[in-house]
Parts: sequence; structure tokens; C-alpha cells
Amino acid sequence: MTRIAGMAGNRGRNLLNIADRAPGGAELSVVLTNTEDAPVLEAADERGIPTEVVPLEEDMSRREHEEAVLEALAGYEFDLVCLDGYMRILSDTFLEAAPTTLNVHPSLLPAFPGMDAWGDALEAGVSVTGCTVHVVTDATDGAGNVIEDEVDGGPIVTQEPIPVYEGDDTETLKERVLYEGEFRAYPRAVKWFADGAIEVDEETGEVTIEADVADEEGGLPARRVVSSDRLDTLRYGENPHQDAAVYADYTCDEASVVHADQLNEGAKDLSYNNYNDADGALDLITEFDEPAAAVIKHTNPAGCATADSIAEAYEKALSTDPMSAFGGIVVLNRECNAETADLITDSFKEVVVAPGYTDDALEVLREKDNLRVLDVGELGERTERFTEKPLVGGRLVQERDDQSVSVDDLEVVTDREPTADELESMVFAWQTLKHVKSNGILFADGTETVGIGMGQVSRVDAVRLAAMKADEHAEGKDAEGAVMASDAFFPFPDGIEEAAKAGIEAVIQPGGSVNDEDVIEAANDHEMAMAFTGQRSFRHD
Repeated sequence: MTRIAGMAGNRGRNLLNIADRAPGGAELSVVLTNTEDAPVLEAADERGIPTEVVPLEEDMSRREHEEAVLEALAGYEFDLVCLDGYMRILSDTFLEAAPTTLNVHPSLLPAFPGMDAWGDALEAGVSVTGCTVHVVTDATDGAGNVIEDEVDGGPIVTQEPIPVYEGDDTETLKERVLYEGEFRAYPRAVKWFADGAIEVDEETGEVTIEADVADEEGGLPARRVVSSDRLDTLRYGENPHQDAAVYADYTCDEASVVHADQLNEGAKDLSYNNYNDADGALDLITEFDEPAAAVIKHTNPAGCATADSIAEAYEKALSTDPMSAFGGIVVLNRECNAETADLITDSFKEVVVAPGYTDDALEVLREKDNLRVLDVGELGERTERFTEKPLVGGRLVQERDDQSVSVDDLEVVTDREPTADELESMVFAWQTLKHVKSNGILFADGTETVGIGMGQVSRVDAVRLAAMKADEHAEGKDAEGAVMASDAFFPFPDGIEEAAKAGIEAVIQPGGSVNDEDVIEAANDHEMAMAFTGQRSFRHD
């Protein structure tokens, strides 16, 4: 366990934050100040942390005061010293006798190293400032006088950027740097020391941090610093009582609904839900090289298909569940032509997303006053590596699900081999199913969906839902003879039994259940073909 001697000049909020969070299991063994009425003393006492006061007497030199501080600390065990507003420049008298000493400065050093870093940042008109945690080094001469150019000049351990907003004053900026910057950076640095993940070379002043090395092999970085600019304030969020805005990342190179041109002037702006659904729609449609279309509701596909033409693909996608498609998002991976536009406007849709439109198509689409028409430009390659999900108190980051399967990747596990048509349908179904919320089941015939069961807490219920959709909602097609895709393994044979009732004749699923043999036996009993992918395709957001 790493033990810390904290030295504060006033409120010691950084030290108290470290005490409360105990990064890496580190604990404060003592808090010392040179002011008897410093608020940090009472706060430390409330936390059961011992305290010491070493006043600075009028005739006491810098070195004499530091010797008194060391004497006060002599009764405590500590491995690290953390300064927090301690208003004394430390000399070699203290630094050579103490373990590594850290300080946090409220700017991105070497910028604004002085006593009023916040005011200096405002006066300079910068848009970004921040904080720096650094190793404290001797900034005095032999007589103990301060060498101003060497103050806050020690090796940098970590930094945290903080935006400066229009209308900020010293107090608002000071609070933001503390709570959004120092409260992140200081515990991070302490944790690195507690984990033994950092080395400080006293001779060269170099700091090596294993935990903060970017992984060139494709792993996730130790820190993510993301900056984005507000593009627009939205009417509201998911619900009318929630405020919302959309922020833009101008370094994004792939097709994006955030950066899409809205081609029908006068139509309503996109809502929070429109952006969310359209983004999911675009992510789905880039799975396919052939002409493809999909209709999205609440980020789930209501239908998806590929075909020889974009109009045919849209017709097949729509016919999966035209009732649910009402008020949905249409997405195409080819230029929208007039024929397709006529089909789209035959029922109410919220948004159309495509990589271009013919003039005739735009003329048709613009007849619908509030149909938002988005041109995302050339689809191209996917360049964004990660997806993120905010959590209360943090965020989850993962690589995008770029998996794809081919016929050669499939392991046939049943007595009956899939036909060539079934294999093609399996691959299509799997690539589409990646974009269905789990638990997800998808029925496909050829390269078009016929029934989708999404977001169920029971896999067998997802099968039943897909069967109901195919039986009651699909137009001109049904589940008879179709392929079923499951985003995770079947834990029991009941899902296969339900699929057989619906007329399913082939199944693609990950496999890997302890009951795989029972599931395979059920498929054999119904003369189904079944193939395993060896990888699941959950989507929980």
C-alpha cells in the first residue's frame, strides 16, 4: 500500500479527493499545513487522518522551515509526498530527504507557470487550459532564494486539458480546472505510483509510465482525451423534458449523419432520436457491397434486403414489416433514384439517408414537407475504431464490431448440409443480425428479412416474436423454408422447436452452449441444417 504525506496550504480539496478515492489503494498517512486555521485540518480530522501544523515563524529561513516540516513528518511512514496549494517553494533540504514529491499546477505547463494561471489563461485568450501533475524539483539557489524560471519546472507526470468558455471569469475557470481537471489527473498520477507503473529518473528527470504507453498492437489506450464541438442545440433529447445537443468530431473521415448535408430546406431539423436512428441505419447498410436498403425504428432494423437494384432492395426491406416502418428511417447504400423515391414517399417516413440523390429523386422527396433528406456522400471505408457508451461516473469503450463471416467460415454441425442458397442467406442474415438488439433472432429468405425478433430477455421469446412478425406483418413472404440467425447460442432446444413450428429449415448461430448436442439433435430431428460461426454478435445498445 502506498502511503502519502499530504501538504496543503488551505482547503486541500485535491488531497481530500485522493483520500476519498484511494487511487490504487493509496492512503494519506498525514496532512501537514503551515496555517493553524486551514480548513483542511478539520476535514482531515473528520476522515481520521492525522494532521500536523508547522507555522512559518518570521525569522525562520526556508531551510529551517523545511527542517521543521521534516521533523514533524518523522513520526509517519510515507512513500510519496503530494502538495496541494502548499504555498512554499521547496528546496533540496526537503526534497533530498523526502520520497518523490508531486504537485498539481492549474495550467498545461509550461504555459502559465505563475501564481495566477487562471487569470493568465483568460488574459491570453486561449480556448484550452488545464492542469499538470509534475515532480517537484529544487527551484532555489544556494542561499535558498527562489529561481523564478525554475518554479514548476519538474518532470511532467500527466496533464488534463480543460476548455475555456466565452464568459468565463477567474472563479468559474478555477472551479472547472479543479473539478474536471485536477480531480482526474492527480488521482491518476497517484494510482500509477501505487501500482508501480511509473519510474522517475532523478538524474535525467525523465518519467516513464508503463500504463500510459499507447499500444501499437491495436489495444485500448490507457487514456482517451476526446474533444468535440457543439454542432447544434436540439429541440429536446429522447423525451421532451430532456435538453440535448449534437457535437461534431471534425477529424472523422468516414460517412456520417452528423456531417451529412440536409437537402430539403425548410424541413424540421433532425431530432436526438433521428440522429441516433440514422447513425445506426448507416452503420448497418455499410455491411453490404450489393445494392442494399433498410428501414430502421428505434435503432433496430424493421427490414433489410439486398437486390439487383436499389428500388427492389427497398421494396423487399419494407415488405418485412411495413406497419413498423411507419415513421422510420430509410437508408440506402446506392444513389437514390426517382423510382426508389416514389416508393419511399408512399408511406410516412422521418428521414432518408443515402450516398447521393438524382435530381428527379429530390423533386419527389421534397414534396414531403418534413421528410429529412440526408446526403452522407461516398460511403467509403470505416475509419472510426471505437464506440463509446457513457455511464454514470465513467464510460465504456470498445472496438467496433467489424466481424463478418463467409461461407468458408461456417462449421456445419448437422446431418443435413445447407444448400448453396441457404448458405448465402445465412451470411446475409448474420451480417444484418449484428445490428439487431439482443437477444436477437432474424429470419431471412434469400437476401431479405422476413421476420425480426429483437430486444427480448428470452431467446425463445425472440424466436416467437420473429415468427409472429413473419406470419402477421410481412407482406408477400413468410418464414416457410427460411433461414434463422441467432446472435448467441441456444441454451436449450426449445428455440429450435419454435423455429420448426414457424417453418425454418436452416439455422446459423455461434454455438458454444453446454447443451449444443441437444440443440443439434433437435435440428436433426426436424431435418434442419445448422452451422456455427464460432463467434457471437451481441448488441445491447
